[in-house]
Amino acid sequence: MLDPQLIEALGDELFAALRERRTLAPLTSRHPAIDLDDAYRISLRFLARREAVGEQVIGKKIGVTSKAVQDMLNVPQPDFGFLTQAMQVGDGSAVSLAEHRLIQPRAEGEIAFILAEDLNGPGVTASDVAAAPASVACCSEIVDSRIDDWKIRIQDTVADNASCGVFALGETRIDPQQLDLAACELQMFKNGQPAGRGLGAAVQGHPCEAVAWLANTLGRLGIPFRKGEVILSGALAPLVPVGAGDRIHMTISGIGAASLRFVD
Repeated sequence: MLDPQLIEALGDELFAALRERRTLAPLTSRHPAIDLDDAYRISLRFLARREAVGEQVIGKKIGVTSKAVQDMLNVPQPDFGFLTQAMQVGDGSAVSLAEHRLIQPRAEGEIAFILAEDLNGPGVTASDVAAAPASVACCSEIVDSRIDDWKIRIQDTVADNASCGVFALGETRIDPQQLDLAACELQMFKNGQPAGRGLGAAVQGHPCEAVAWLANTLGRLGIPFRKGEVILSGALAPLVPVGAGDRIHMTISGIGAASLRFVD
């Protein structure tokens, strides 16, 4: 376990890197003793600094759930982060890299759950998630890393709030009980050209399995899912680097579409 003062200092480093749009050497290269518990405590310090300047938690996200993304980032297991209102942008909007302090952004497509009631772990199953009052939407998430060149281990991305950047929800809301979410297919386009595709089954076999994992992981920490929160269930295909001038458009069969464009 790292010294509490070091935990705070590393959380403050990540907050400063976000505000100043710069990256840091991997935390794991500088402090090899960091374990996952340390990393989550660092992430909570990072979140506290964001809340201190007015950001409010509106949901949670699951990261690196698919084998494709785990292989791309060399991260062997899922992680989670917190979503704030400052991270949400409008569907179809122009995302300013400077305004949103994006450094090395990558786009991903996923299924977002919008909860109609609280959902508390542990003990939550995928069936519980499927039966819970909720709606789903197509989500365009732009992940980002405050770590040099995305050279992350699981502890680095956990400390960095699961590499959260910004996200947009498509306008359509669907009752998930009307769909086979594992069979829903994502198609992603960058500047009009195919950039990736994948099925809901890429997310731990079923998106509801991923949401149940997060409900139980957070439940053991005393953190519930709240009514109205947005839960991002994980990428269905490999991440796609984006920059100023790029446009991303994606569809998820049976659910809807989402798109973003990027400016300096």
